[in-house]
Amino acid sequence: MIMKNVHIITPVKDSWETTRQTIEAIALSETTANYVYTVYNDFSTDENTANLDQITQKYGFELLNLASVTNHPSPNYLLILQLAQQRALAEQAHLILVESDVVVRKQTIQNMIDAVNADEKIGMVAAVTVDANEQVNFPYLYAQKFPKVAMDTKKRFSFCCTLLTYDFLKAYDFKNLNPEKSWYDVFISHQSLELGFKNRLLMNSPVLHQPHSSRPWKQLKYTNPLKYYWVKYTKGFDKI
Repeated sequence: MIMKNVHIITPVKDSWETTRQTIEAIALSETTANYVYTVYNDFSTDENTANLDQITQKYGFELLNLASVTNHPSPNYLLILQLAQQRALAEQAHLILVESDVVVRKQTIQNMIDAVNADEKIGMVAAVTVDANEQVNFPYLYAQKFPKVAMDTKKRFSFCCTLLTYDFLKAYDFKNLNPEKSWYDVFISHQSLELGFKNRLLMNSPVLHQPHSSRPWKQLKYTNPLKYYWVKYTKGFDKI
C-alpha cells in the first residue's frame, strides 16, 4: 500500500549547531510526500530551547518541549517513540526518525519512501551513515564492504536516519518496550524481522553522521574506551 502521509521526527538534546544543520537539511528536502516534521526537545538548556523556538517558522517544523509533558530526566527516547507512534497510527503515516547529529541529502527522504513503496513487506528502511570523507561510519561499520545498492539485511539498524512503516507500527506496540532501557533501535530492528518484515539498508543513499554530538561523554568510546565503559556501567547510562 502506498502511503502519502509521513511524520518526520528529531529528538534533540542541546548540540545546537548540529541540530540546526539537521533541521535545515530536512527543510531543504525534495519530496512529493505530505509530511509533518516534529522536533522533540528533550530538556535542552533554556538558551537552546529559545534557539529552537526562534527557527520553527523559518524551517516549518513543530516543536514539542518534553518538559511540558513529563518530569522524567533526559533521555526520553521511550516517550518520544510512543508519542510519535501514536500520532503516526492516528494519521496512517510512516514514521521517519532523523537524529540531531545527522544531515540528510535532498533526495534522502524521497529515496526512503520510494523503497517502501517498492515492497509492501518492508518494516524498516535506513540510510547508511558516512563521515565527511564519504566513508561508512558508526553505527554501520559492519556494512563498510556492502555494495552501494539498496539491500535487505538482518543486521541491526540504528535510528540515525530510519523509516518505520505504518504496517510495522500497527504490528508492534511501543508500549511493550522495556522502560529500563535508554535506547531501542537495535531491539526494534530485530522485532521487525521477527514479525516477518524486511529491513532494507540504503547503501546508495548515504547521510552525514557526526556521532554523539548531543552527548559528548559518549565520545569516550573512541578516545578512552575504558573510561567510557566505566561511566556507562557505574552511572547506568546507555542501556540498549
